[in-house]
Amino acid sequence: MASSHAPIPAWSWIFPLAAGGLLAAFFGAGGWVALPMAAVLGGTVFAAVHHAEVVAARVGEPFGTLILAIAVTVIEVALILSLMISDPEGQSALARDTLFAAVMIVLNLLVGLCLLLGGARHHEQGFQARSASAFLSVIVVLATLVLVLPNTTVSADGPLLTAPQMVFVGLAAFGLYTVFVFVQTLRHRDYFLPEDDSEGAHAAPPSLRDTWIALALLCASLVAVVLLAKSLTPAVTAGLDAVGAPAAAVGVVIACLILMPESVAAIRAARANRLQTALNLALGSVLACIGLTVPCVVVLALVLGKPLVLGLAPSGMVLLAATFMVSILTLGAGRTTVLQGAVHLTLGLAWLFLVFVP
Repeated sequence: MASSHAPIPAWSWIFPLAAGGLLAAFFGAGGWVALPMAAVLGGTVFAAVHHAEVVAARVGEPFGTLILAIAVTVIEVALILSLMISDPEGQSALARDTLFAAVMIVLNLLVGLCLLLGGARHHEQGFQARSASAFLSVIVVLATLVLVLPNTTVSADGPLLTAPQMVFVGLAAFGLYTVFVFVQTLRHRDYFLPEDDSEGAHAAPPSLRDTWIALALLCASLVAVVLLAKSLTPAVTAGLDAVGAPAAAVGVVIACLILMPESVAAIRAARANRLQTALNLALGSVLACIGLTVPCVVVLALVLGKPLVLGLAPSGMVLLAATFMVSILTLGAGRTTVLQGAVHLTLGLAWLFLVFVP
């Protein structure tokens, strides 16, 4: 039977094509080129979201959100590693800053926006508390091992880990993420699906041909996003230096650029009263970020023989602990309103303010 799914819109492949043209002609260039690159970057992000939603409509939940989470995180890993290789001394804390920024952006700013905008439109929204509990339990453990534990060990001076400790943390991150993916997609897949049919999309799924085209365009869009982001990074860094922003702001910018596709998709899902899908996207993105990024940066640090700064400053640990407590309270009941969204947004804005005014 032929699919009645909407055809692929022209803009969703024009933006990745335009991104490729700009990168081929002006990659690494600065000046006025940064403006069209930034504009095309925004359009390419929306193209990536569209193609991810097409693939998700074909494969169903939770595989659809998992595809986007892993794809975006692989691109993030490539961006962080490329910057660390280009300047291993100056970027020793880049992985920490980016991971911490990703946790705070997702658990506070993104979740807060989803709950606030969704609650404003639908008053009260529901989701499976079992899925949120599974996400948070893994995120809390991995974030503590990576961002807090280095401050408490005595084998190395400062917020560092020794080589054996880094190997353990890397293996623990990858192993726990692998177990979570097994639980999410096979053993307890029903935990991550809507409890009723309120989130169901009743349109016909896309054809197999359209799905493969969308998957190819998704990969092309994500590659274009990271290359555009990499090309824009020097201009952004120069701008941050010009205004006297701290070094941690670079990690915030990288996290924002990389998380943009999933953020847009999550906010759209929440406004459409599909909060389960929104939370799968948001929480899955930060979990994949830690579970896949940490092993890669550990391997790179060991190969280069360079220190890897992971431990947070005291203010960062306080905000991280507050984020975890608020997230457990918010997502433990399975029902949310605009109040929870406002609480998360306030905490996220406090963190963002302290990044630039420490």
